[in-house]
This record gives sequence, structure tokens and C-alpha cells, in this order.
Amino acid sequence: MSTREAQNKDLVRSFVEEIFNKSNLAVLDQFVTADIADHKPPFPGLPPGIEGSRQVFAAFHAAFPDARVTIEDMVAEGDRIVWRWTFSGTNQGSLMGMPPTGKPVTFTGIDIFRMADGKIVERWANEDDLGMMQQLGMAPPPG
Repeated sequence: MSTREAQNKDLVRSFVEEIFNKSNLAVLDQFVTADIADHKPPFPGLPPGIEGSRQVFAAFHAAFPDARVTIEDMVAEGDRIVWRWTFSGTNQGSLMGMPPTGKPVTFTGIDIFRMADGKIVERWANEDDLGMMQQLGMAPPPG
């Protein structure tokens, strides 16, 4: 692994700790470019770039104030970081217009970040949104 790849992995670890686990959105611009291209925008109508990302993180932290993201695996290759994660938290605030349920959730996902000049410039993601909604009782269980 190159020095740059190791630095990128360290940056993603710090990003997860500060943004997801500490809800420290004041430092988001230290990790993400202003014009980040997010290929999995979670909510329609949000502004592009870092402001849309900031609103998404704020909404999730309001909905899950005890949120915790655990990095399960991380691979660096060139300017890309792939990381598999587990999210856990208790729904204590509204989410996408739905009232809080008080229910705990655990779901997983995989993100791919493209890095440039020590920041995240592009993101692709796949997460178990349906599983989260089922755990909250907002979607019917399978069957």
C-alpha cells in the first residue's frame, strides 16, 4: 500500500469518527470538497455538493442521536477507498417525514470514495435502507 493510500484510509477513519460518531458537522469541509459528487443522494430536493451532504448528516443525527458507525472492512486502491460498515442507533427523531419510533436499528452498507488532494470528491453507496425501514416498522417485513 502506498503512502497516499494509507493517508486516504486514515482520512476516512477520521471522517467516520468525526462526522458519523461525534456528529461534528463543523469539520465536514476538512473531509469533503464543496462540490462533492454523491451518486446516491438519499433525499430528493437537497442541494448538490457539501451542503446537501451536511443536511443529510444533520437529518440522520436528529433521527438517531446515538448513531454509531463501525468500519468493518476497508480497502484502498489508487484514489479509491472502499469501506463496508455497520450503522446502529435508536430512532428518537423524525426521519423522512415519519415520526420517531423509539426503535433500535442496525443495518449495513458499502461506500466507495474517490479521493483527491486529501479530501473526498466523489461517493457511491449501497446500503440496506429497506432493512432499516422494516426495523422501524415503516415498511412491511418480507414475506
